[in-house]
Amino acid sequence: MNMPQVQEGDTIRIHYVGKLEDGTVFDSSEGGASLEIKLGKGEFIKGLEEGVIGMEPGESKSIFMTADKAYGPHVKEKIFEFHKDRAPQDFNPEIGQQYQMYRADGMPIVVTVVEKTETGYVMDCNHPLAGKNLIFEVTLDEIVKDEA
Repeated sequence: MNMPQVQEGDTIRIHYVGKLEDGTVFDSSEGGASLEIKLGKGEFIKGLEEGVIGMEPGESKSIFMTADKAYGPHVKEKIFEFHKDRAPQDFNPEIGQQYQMYRADGMPIVVTVVEKTETGYVMDCNHPLAGKNLIFEVTLDEIVKDEA
């Protein structure tokens, strides 16, 4: 009997380890619950969704993806200076710290402090993994059957 294979539109459960090209682990489901993904909804990064197509339950594989299939390119227009006079008086962030700020339309964004200047702070609102190629070590736990 043939094992079912993952197809577009399936809901799957996986365990994974996400790594940078140098092997640095940035995320993992090890020791925790498996991640459930409904494929084709754009809920997870494109390279991972494409990479699991055709896998069978119990199968493990390494999926390499370029930045454009992961978190996209690093966009210099998403870097801006936040002037000290707009910050609370006790605001004294360290380089690398992340904060939630709000765009003009009210949408929340996460920014990372990348530099301190005389007049303020240089903030980057790119995803921390933007511009990076990624590797996911994935094990397909199951293809979840839709309840009819």
